[in-house]
Amino acid sequence: MPRIPRFFMNDPRAAYHVISRTALPGHDVLGDDEKDYLLNLIRWLSQVYFVEVYGFAIMGNHFHLLCRMLPEDQFSDAEVKRRIRLYYGEKRKIFFYKEMLKKWRQRLGNLSRYVQDIKQRFSRWYNKRVDRKGYFWADRFKSVIIETGEALLNCLAYIELNPVRAGIVEKPEDYRWCSLGYRARRGTGKTFLSLDLGLPRYEGKSEKERFELLREFIYGKGGLGEPKRGTGEIFRQKVRYFSESLAIGSKGFVESAAARLKRFLGLKREKRGKKIKSLADIVFI
Repeated sequence: MPRIPRFFMNDPRAAYHVISRTALPGHDVLGDDEKDYLLNLIRWLSQVYFVEVYGFAIMGNHFHLLCRMLPEDQFSDAEVKRRIRLYYGEKRKIFFYKEMLKKWRQRLGNLSRYVQDIKQRFSRWYNKRVDRKGYFWADRFKSVIIETGEALLNCLAYIELNPVRAGIVEKPEDYRWCSLGYRARRGTGKTFLSLDLGLPRYEGKSEKERFELLREFIYGKGGLGEPKRGTGEIFRQKVRYFSESLAIGSKGFVESAAARLKRFLGLKREKRGKKIKSLADIVFI
């Protein structure tokens, strides 16, 4: 039976918390080399696709990615061509034409294609490296719609605290495969990561000031040493709604997401006769 297409919210405030797990048994399938390769893939493809990446965490058997797809129409044809060349490499001869650019523009703004590209390229590299065949990733990736602003900041803190919850490190910046650790090592210069979280208190601040604001917030949510702010009791545990909800955000944002999903599923039910899933898992924040 064909899969129902994934629901995406056409709203400039909508970001996505993506989670994907390996199909292989064990908690340490992804070692240091595998994590490095996966991180490099994410970094490279994030410069190809129309995506704004806020954070990530690569663990032993899964990864988290927090990102927002950017509107296709804000990119010129020249920029689309540049990204296609980046994707294929300078040595490959490419003949551009109108229909090709249209298809690539749609592809580069599509979250499913972006995540699929990351996962498929990693799978091919891993299978070749260990001389195996078959699936590496389990089923489809999960995605939770996150409203930019406070909800986005809270979800980012949850993601950054993954290695702390797992007992790998005491401070998230000591883990080089999460975005706080990446930012701490690379400094506050230009990277593929964004700190444009949609928060007034971040506007007008330098990258270094934004990083310190983020670090302080994460420490507070995790109850980690200095700076001491907040109890950190909730975020030191696995918070179900960050990975299993439909949408997280303000009441208006979540209600809009639920209404759009109902219309989306209504159309699919007419076409496929599928049973509509419950919309109970929505969260206001």
